[in-house]
Amino acid sequence: MTMTKRTTVQQVGRRTRLSNRDVRAMLDALIAVWAEELARGGRVEIEHFLVLEVHTVAYAANRLLPARRYRRVAVRASKHLRERLNGG
Repeated sequence: MTMTKRTTVQQVGRRTRLSNRDVRAMLDALIAVWAEELARGGRVEIEHFLVLEVHTVAYAANRLLPARRYRRVAVRASKHLRERLNGG
């Protein structure tokens, strides 16, 4: 099963008994806050779940061209999540 934004809103709404509209607003705000932090080069860490970090990478197609720099988001699962996924 794929967990989409829509199914996430529905599941959280069922578990918390909040309206889907309230859950959607909270989820949109959360995503916006995380995106702003990552755009500033920050790090988002959710304890016992995952870590999102921005890394700057230099890439050159060959030695004659100057290296181009770009940023990418690295996603790491927490130790707790890795253990849970591996049956621990």
